[in-house]
Amino acid sequence: MKSTTLLLTVLLVLSGCASGPDEQQPCGTVSGYLMPDMTQGLYRAVVTHLNGTPVISRPNYQLAPGNYQFTLAELIDSPELKVKLAARQTKTIDIKVEVNQRYHLAAEFNQDRVYRGLDTEYWQPKVWKQESHECNLVADPSQE
Repeated sequence: MKSTTLLLTVLLVLSGCASGPDEQQPCGTVSGYLMPDMTQGLYRAVVTHLNGTPVISRPNYQLAPGNYQFTLAELIDSPELKVKLAARQTKTIDIKVEVNQRYHLAAEFNQDRVYRGLDTEYWQPKVWKQESHECNLVADPSQE
């Protein structure tokens, strides 16, 4: 009888250690870590703002399904680019994030002509690759 009581006590304690209700939610991922194909005029870009709020750029953004606006800064390193630093401004892209999808961001260098001076039309933000990717958003109080 004593061993049965001890066993039941251990099981109750262990069940209390088990995780509570599932706090995971379906999500999608927006990424900027992959190196796009520069031969196709695609270069890396970093996220500076998400929905107008400044962020510290990171490789992945796991987000609940919905519409988001990303502000990007291009990292185009091409000898053909001859614009002044003042022309190198951020641009925005709207992305509809869907469940279990990953969207890879890039800066597309418009190579149709030579861009000089303060011409900001030399690039545009782009999703260069979309793929299936399992994603579960875990509630993290430190991120709120």
